[in-house]
Amino acid sequence: MTRLFNDPDDFAADSAAGFAAASGRWVRQVTGGVVRSTRGPEPTVAVVIGGGSGHYPAFAGLVGPGLAHGAAMGNLFASPSAHQVHSVATAAHEGRGVLLSYGNYAGDVLHFTQAQERLREAGIDCRTVTVTDDIYSAPADESEKRRGIAGDLVVFKVAGAAAEAGYDLDGVERVAILANERTRSLGVAFTGCTLPGADEPLFTVPEGRMAVGLGIHGEPGIDEVDVPSADGLAELFVSSLLAEIPEGVDVAGARVVPILNGLGSVKYEELYVVYDAVHRLLGEAGAVVVSPEVGEFCTSFDMAGVSLTLLWLDDELEDLWHAPCDTPAYRRGAVDGRVAAEIAGEDLHEDEFAVGDASDESRAAAVTIGRALDAMAGMLDEQADELGRIDRVAGDGDHGIGMQRGSRAAATAAADAVQRSAGSRTTLQHAGDAWADKGGGTSGAIWGEMLVALGAALGDDAAVDAEAVGAGVARMKDAVMSFGKAKPGDKTMIDAIVPFADRLHERLGAGAGLIEAWRDAADAATAAAEATAQLTAKLGRARSHGDKSIGTPDPGAVSFALIAHTVLRILEEED
Repeated sequence: MTRLFNDPDDFAADSAAGFAAASGRWVRQVTGGVVRSTRGPEPTVAVVIGGGSGHYPAFAGLVGPGLAHGAAMGNLFASPSAHQVHSVATAAHEGRGVLLSYGNYAGDVLHFTQAQERLREAGIDCRTVTVTDDIYSAPADESEKRRGIAGDLVVFKVAGAAAEAGYDLDGVERVAILANERTRSLGVAFTGCTLPGADEPLFTVPEGRMAVGLGIHGEPGIDEVDVPSADGLAELFVSSLLAEIPEGVDVAGARVVPILNGLGSVKYEELYVVYDAVHRLLGEAGAVVVSPEVGEFCTSFDMAGVSLTLLWLDDELEDLWHAPCDTPAYRRGAVDGRVAAEIAGEDLHEDEFAVGDASDESRAAAVTIGRALDAMAGMLDEQADELGRIDRVAGDGDHGIGMQRGSRAAATAAADAVQRSAGSRTTLQHAGDAWADKGGGTSGAIWGEMLVALGAALGDDAAVDAEAVGAGVARMKDAVMSFGKAKPGDKTMIDAIVPFADRLHERLGAGAGLIEAWRDAADAATAAAEATAQLTAKLGRARSHGDKSIGTPDPGAVSFALIAHTVLRILEEED
């Protein structure tokens, strides 16, 4: 259990501020995360990493000479927003391009990809290498779907060392890809983790049992077995990882770096007992162990769990792995020739958004939009625990928390925009950006995109009538389908928003009024959300758990249906 916090909603921000205050030798804070506080004599490619908070030393603890140039820091177990990633990358950029690297999770992919597009539009060459080391999260022939766990350290370290050595962006990207291809991991857990302010862990494991194939965001394991001895766990790790050797590697005589990682509350002494057998078993298999690491490199709050990562070296990777680095949490050798970095990029203050001219009709509609967003936030406050419970069945249990944070931020941003006499488009743009920033994760990215798309359709000049709302909802549907790449039947929010948008279009086209059409559409969304209980998840974190999700509706579809009915109530009150 996490015991020390102020307001649980502020935990990530409070922790980031404390980390930066304690680590000024290595980092300084910028909007969205941290960047190096020093730089070398010559500019280098900037390696920017990131992900949700709650995994220290990943990600901010790995920023410093010889490793990462910056880390985007999302909320607890939630990806940083595109704005946060862009801010950190802009501040870290030294003129030779940017490599983004992060664990392969849906929310991170959405947000980092948006940031990459913005950087490229600004003329900055930007590439991405996602980490996919977890062998249990997808079969070998679908390795691109695997998630990143403690193998993050390998890819970040190799890329950072290559940048420090003067590699150009093509070279840094190449060795980062190679490091990922030669890295494999497997994790287990004995208990779940508990977020600040929560009364119970995100998942539980029966006494005497061990979850195998867990994720670092509190996702439950894919399999469950009796807790083995330390030697038994080492045997499970080594046999599983040796069953999938990277292409071109012959175990006999191969040089391998084992990284035994504690996930939060397993003591170092326990890790060393396990490592004793890991070391012996790798030697018996014919591998040559090089520079083993035992400790905490990628955690999950207070989770009692362990993972083993194997990096299979070649000559170039070995040189880069052993190159000096100096960060708050990971150091090797000595790094010289550093000077204080000049302050550049975005600072810690949010940019003031511009409020342009708007028609009286659009401003009046913005007031209604503000009321609707406030009502949505209130409803999601009440439903957060239930949405989290649904999400825990096959996901990581944070959907309710993420929706709660995102909707609160959107409601506050909308209220600010309305107070400044903004029109509908500006109000929704500001609210969407706030939802993406504070909600994080996949749902934060998608709801941010949806609100912005709706605002673009409504504009700041025209009256907001039924036809405009129908067109805006259609644009929301198109935006989220294009953005998230999901389709009906994948067991996502798409399964609710498509029937909602289609029914609304149908009823408005038949001459129904907005409230009548919206009511029918909201009912269609609710029925569709309930029907997702019979589907198997095909995307996102729940995908790894297959049929475990059958019998439970998708939390994203359920929350969309609840929001549709909440907006209906506001429309009825306004009528």
